[in-house]
Amino acid sequence: MKQEAPLHALAAYLPEGTFEQVMAYLTEYKVHLTVTRERQSILGDYRHPDRRGGHRISINGNLNRYAFLITLLHEISHLTTYMQYANTVASHGKEWKQHFSNILKQFVGKGYLPPDVETALRQSIQNPAASSCADDDLMRVLKRYDLQKDNHFLVEQLAPNQLFRTKDGRVFRRGERIRKRYRCEEVATKRMYLFSPVYEVELVAA
Repeated sequence: MKQEAPLHALAAYLPEGTFEQVMAYLTEYKVHLTVTRERQSILGDYRHPDRRGGHRISINGNLNRYAFLITLLHEISHLTTYMQYANTVASHGKEWKQHFSNILKQFVGKGYLPPDVETALRQSIQNPAASSCADDDLMRVLKRYDLQKDNHFLVEQLAPNQLFRTKDGRVFRRGERIRKRYRCEEVATKRMYLFSPVYEVELVAA
């Protein structure tokens, strides 16, 4: 009976109807799944078996249900790729992309996802990005389902020269777009940084 609590707890993080399919993967591969606090640079992580234990996956617990599912499937794809190829292929190479596409196809067209998420995911399946947060189009759609926070916007929604604050408290001035990123100046140091257009920040009054 001790197992039931964490299993039911996981269901709360997933879109309705997906729990059993997800659990089939976790059970088959005896995955140790950890739901963690928010991490800035990654949404999820996979660790293959070693002397510390078997397959280990961690997912940020602040993600909305759809982002949580897609990130978890991303990491499960690393697991299945490892099972077939071990460490002989690139971590986000064509072999992983094929595994990820195959797994995603089991979850689209089933009514689990809102239409806009499903459309973005179908496009992502054609050539998955190295991480969920590296696919700007998919992230843009997924963020529509986050809890809305007052005075918070995506970098691409800010006006040029607008000041904004990141989660670590630093203040930046939004600059011009360079290819896929925005060049922004940290006010205190005058150093330049590149920001994803779909990175969420807090607006600062001028």
